[in-house]
Amino acid sequence: MSERRGMFGRRRRDDDGPRASVRELLPYLFPKKGLLVGAIVLSVVGAGFALAQPALAQELIARVEQSRPLEWLPAVLLVIVVVGALLDGFQHFLLQVLGEHVVLRTRRTLVERMLRLPIAEFDARRIGDLVSRVGSDTTLLRAVLTQGLVESIGGLLTLIGAVIAMLVIDPLLLGLTVLVLAVAIAAMLAVMPLLTRASGKAQEQVGHLTSALERAISAVRTVRAAGATDREAAAIGERASGAFDAGVRVARISALVVPIFGVAMQLAFLVVLGVGGLRVATGEIGIAQLVGFLLFLFLMIMPLGQLAGAISAVSVALGALGRIQEIVRLPSETDADASAPLVPRADAPMVALEDVTFAYPAADEPRVVLEGVSFSVPAGTRTALVGPSGAGKSTTFALIERFYDATAGSVRIGGADVRDVDRDSLRARIGYVEQDAPVLAGSLRDNLRLGAPDATDAELLDALEAVNLGDLVRRASAGLDAEVGEGGVLLSGGERQRLAIARALLAATPILLLDESTANLDARNEASLKAALDVASEGRTTLVIAHRLATVVDADQIVVLDGGRVLARGTHDELLDASPLYRELAAHQLLAPAA
Repeated sequence: MSERRGMFGRRRRDDDGPRASVRELLPYLFPKKGLLVGAIVLSVVGAGFALAQPALAQELIARVEQSRPLEWLPAVLLVIVVVGALLDGFQHFLLQVLGEHVVLRTRRTLVERMLRLPIAEFDARRIGDLVSRVGSDTTLLRAVLTQGLVESIGGLLTLIGAVIAMLVIDPLLLGLTVLVLAVAIAAMLAVMPLLTRASGKAQEQVGHLTSALERAISAVRTVRAAGATDREAAAIGERASGAFDAGVRVARISALVVPIFGVAMQLAFLVVLGVGGLRVATGEIGIAQLVGFLLFLFLMIMPLGQLAGAISAVSVALGALGRIQEIVRLPSETDADASAPLVPRADAPMVALEDVTFAYPAADEPRVVLEGVSFSVPAGTRTALVGPSGAGKSTTFALIERFYDATAGSVRIGGADVRDVDRDSLRARIGYVEQDAPVLAGSLRDNLRLGAPDATDAELLDALEAVNLGDLVRRASAGLDAEVGEGGVLLSGGERQRLAIARALLAATPILLLDESTANLDARNEASLKAALDVASEGRTTLVIAHRLATVVDADQIVVLDGGRVLARGTHDELLDASPLYRELAAHQLLAPAA
């Protein structure tokens, strides 16, 4: 098992999970330079006010001890205390706002990258884990600001000022104090790499928990129908226990910092009190000097705590940022994309596959789905892809949409290789209705306008009427604003399918891909939809995947696929004579005499 150097130079194993460096963290911390500068200025000014308080208190005690008049000192000290508190409050507000900007910028960056990842990345990852990175991981970055990183700048100035003042008062007491604190700081630095690793593991466990919960909730009806509620709850409970155990490990390591720091402060106080008392007794320093030294010692505690908090926050944030950066570092779908727009040639087929081979990537051995597939679709015609499940029909559509690139051969649209054109330009010419006809949570209007954001209400209603969904709007009091539920759960399977088709028709693209578009329709709606598709296909190039051959018997061309290969091409009548597989499929659906 290989090892690499971590943040503090210690070795770590590759299986510790993704890690980020401090250099990668810095760009996330400065989204608003004005707010940042304001917070730093307030931190510096606050440090000055904090340092003035022990100095004035020491002078007050000295005057009392020497029976001199106090004059304006009490009033000045009171003003400094009040103004310092107000500055601290305003600085805290600025830091909270800065922290929210950090989270906002990080989430936007992460979401922008996620929505542009290659489809293969979504095949390999769990959705719940990705959601966890946007939610809980990004929130941890806020702690870097709100728990003292910017405050530590003023704290550092306060620390330096306090040390200088203590050096002036009594170098011996300062030396003893520094010795005690140096041991504590060294111990805390030794703990930080452990905290970073433990925090990364904890966030990973939270991602697993979110994935398990998303899986169960998204299929809650299936889970309950199968009587698997208790088993799913137990499985999610195990993930929750894993997250709990990981969180306890973080808490256990974090807890080491508190006693180390607390013991160091108590020892420093006792040493100063004991040795300082002796020095007062011998007349080497006065009571005012000892009290002033103690006040500056207490003043040191706050910035040291801020520095310890900053180190702890950075350690935790680096674990979370590692998971964020793991996604951000992934190449997006368009990083190496061509910028040329798609300009179809009039003399070329609208769609053509030329000796296409494709294999899904796998950890052990790639799974070949298409092998040497070739066929062309002239512009304005309708082509049907038929064949048994697993023949490669849906994969063919995925290659046309360029969700994947062919392993060998080429996919051409209007004569242009899809790899040589801009993806957005390509997809703007293709309407795609997937096999499971996904419907987005929201209203009918939201779903219909997904591909046609400028469509008018009249156009939306026409599209719904075209797929026999007009009654859906008329019977809903909210009309087009009627909610469809999460994943379209408030619609029937057939309604979801027709809504997806209406969405594709509304986009008015020159190419239309329909994957099992009539799978969830009854005979009446199937006939209505077939008539609508006949109208929609006029002047368009349409490719249809269908198990119900009755819906495609009048297609201009039918391509028979099996085992990732093209077995035959032709019309319905031609294939009944030329293709045994097609004849068998037709016979099973009573479209041909049984053999």
